[in-house]
Amino acid sequence: MEPSSMASLLKRYSVPLTLLSLAIFFQLIVTPSVFPRSHYDVLGVPRYSSVEEVREAYGRLSSKWNSDKEATVTEEYVKIRYAFELLTDPLWKRDYDLFGIDEKLHAVKKVVESNMGKRFSEVNLPLLSASSPDLVDDAFDELTYEEFYSTIGNTSSWLIQVYSLRSDNCAQFSSNWRRIARLLDGVANTSMVELGKSKLAAYLADRKSTGQPFFRNGLPLLVALPLGCRNSDCLVRYQGEHSVDAVTDWFATYILGLPRILYYSKETLGQNFIAKSGHHKVKVIFFSRSGERAAPFLRQAAKDYWAYASFALVLWREEESSLWWNTFEVESAPAIIFLKDPGVKPVVFHGAVNSSSFSSMMERNKIQDLPQLRSVTSMEMGCDARGYSRAGNDTTTWYCVILAGRPSQELTKMRETIRSVQAILSSDGKSSANNKDAISVPLKASAALIERRLTFTWLDGEVQKKYCFFYLHSESSYETCGPRRDLTDVPQLFIVRYKRNFTEDETNAKRKHKTMWDTYREDNEHLASQLVARYNGSDSVPEIMKWVAQIIDDGDSTDLPFYEIYHRLLLLCLGQLSYLEEQETTAVSRSDLESEFELWLKEYRVETPELIPEDGDPMWSKGAQRIVSTSKSIRHKISSIVTGLYDWMGDPRVGPILLLSALLSFGGIYLQKDQSTQPVQPSTECKDHSVYGVLHTSAIWTRDKKKPTTRSDKLRATRFLFLHNITKFQPVQTQVLPSSNPS
Repeated sequence: MEPSSMASLLKRYSVPLTLLSLAIFFQLIVTPSVFPRSHYDVLGVPRYSSVEEVREAYGRLSSKWNSDKEATVTEEYVKIRYAFELLTDPLWKRDYDLFGIDEKLHAVKKVVESNMGKRFSEVNLPLLSASSPDLVDDAFDELTYEEFYSTIGNTSSWLIQVYSLRSDNCAQFSSNWRRIARLLDGVANTSMVELGKSKLAAYLADRKSTGQPFFRNGLPLLVALPLGCRNSDCLVRYQGEHSVDAVTDWFATYILGLPRILYYSKETLGQNFIAKSGHHKVKVIFFSRSGERAAPFLRQAAKDYWAYASFALVLWREEESSLWWNTFEVESAPAIIFLKDPGVKPVVFHGAVNSSSFSSMMERNKIQDLPQLRSVTSMEMGCDARGYSRAGNDTTTWYCVILAGRPSQELTKMRETIRSVQAILSSDGKSSANNKDAISVPLKASAALIERRLTFTWLDGEVQKKYCFFYLHSESSYETCGPRRDLTDVPQLFIVRYKRNFTEDETNAKRKHKTMWDTYREDNEHLASQLVARYNGSDSVPEIMKWVAQIIDDGDSTDLPFYEIYHRLLLLCLGQLSYLEEQETTAVSRSDLESEFELWLKEYRVETPELIPEDGDPMWSKGAQRIVSTSKSIRHKISSIVTGLYDWMGDPRVGPILLLSALLSFGGIYLQKDQSTQPVQPSTECKDHSVYGVLHTSAIWTRDKKKPTTRSDKLRATRFLFLHNITKFQPVQTQVLPSSNPS
């Protein structure tokens, strides 16, 4: 055979030859390595034989060893003894039969190496230690199949451990599991499933391509179920290291979507954390001795309170203890400190904390002593005309003292002054009674603060410039509000009185919503009127308290229209009332003032500008509650493809399928070759070679081509059919000329 024809033949049969080679490779190499002899095969009994049948088979095999006293230890003997011990223990046999678990197989090689050259009688038996570790205590409930479907995915995420009572690996992991469960307490639910609950264990296990459940990485298996997970597609199986730090970090990061809390050193804590975490946020610093990652409940708090506080970790070193004592008064670790306003003594807690105790700490210390007025705090502090007082929905009149200014030394100094005013008023006059030199405390202002009708806050005039200009619109307000134009920074103090209109609330309750716009407008409607007064006195604490007390006294006794009006007219209104009180003409002038402005107020109602959110949604908060599904996550998708290919290669059906494909390919090529070698017989009705050429071409066309679909194909088919019909009917008195080439 010529080389060219040989190459052509190999090219034609390349596909079936490749399939045949792969089939042989899978059948002779891959399949035997993936499916070695079972322990039942070693004993010569059928698979899933009973314990009694295993004992009988072992007795028959061991009889010949006892007769030969000089026989030495061989690998075959050790395998038989290992199979006997494994299959006569009910729990080991159950795990092996149901899920193929055989975690002590490495003992065979170890025994052979340590007893090489010895006789059978010198081997220490038994080869396997049948220990029964106490893996379950009262803190963990065994999850049943019914409880699984009734509770899973409803309220919170779950972390489930699948274990076996006879597993040494599970026994070693038991202490780590108890600590993991304690760390996840308050963040997620934990439970355990023993292999004896075969139906639930099989549901949580991996699946081979044949549908057989198995544990890819052995036991214990950790399975996470995100919130809302109700089917097997969203189960996430842990495949990493079984340390406490690794498991908790994986679950908190990839299942719960919680942020990591970074570690800082003494050099980077100030410049990279305290200075960059925002003026409005409380700084929460954890001192740790171990250097482990933050517990999940701390990371959950960092997520829940991200708008109020920033979190950091510091590794405690004994050589730096004096520094931390002088800076934060921290004696030792573990410890937690809360840094609030500048110049305020930090709040320090020593000792370990759990989820509930830390939550109460955060609620007490989540805001600064003088909190900042922001979009997330305005309603909570009662400084929003669309909300209610902190004292409750039934409160008629309440007040909000606001210090506005750009972040600067002047603003920091003024914040200290306002904090002093707040501290003295909160003392309820006790300091004045005990100290002769103490400042006289206005009782009405003190009572309003204690009753939660009075709030002290500060406003970042640079960020909240529209809000700041709305209340402080004057020539000097550019020194307080908006971007810094020069070196001048002048913080300004003003107070807003809110008064709720119960009559308008009743009208809104009776009003029927005609359109969606009516509902939206009512939800964003101001529920209280606002009166604004600006402070123009000195920065002394007594003067500020006197001013606040006078505003509260006037505001509680004065009844003004319930409209949101432009602040300059409100200031004018308040100023006129104060002047008229001094002139003792309050009653008549107030009536004239109300009638003069009432019509104008109804026509020009101006709403307060929205506060700008100072913090956008963090990246880690987006989709935090989204289910981590293996069908949607890119990382899990790639991992599933790799593991799927690996499982596919171990499928025993691959070899026969490849062999069948090779045979079908061989047959298809042979039939195609046989059909192409058959000659096309010309029509007996027409002997003309020209017509025969047309018919031969038509036959080839109709055999090789598909049904004509395009316009050109249809025209060509019509032409062939026309020529074929012409040759059947010859005209009268015509002769067929002989061909010039008779051959």
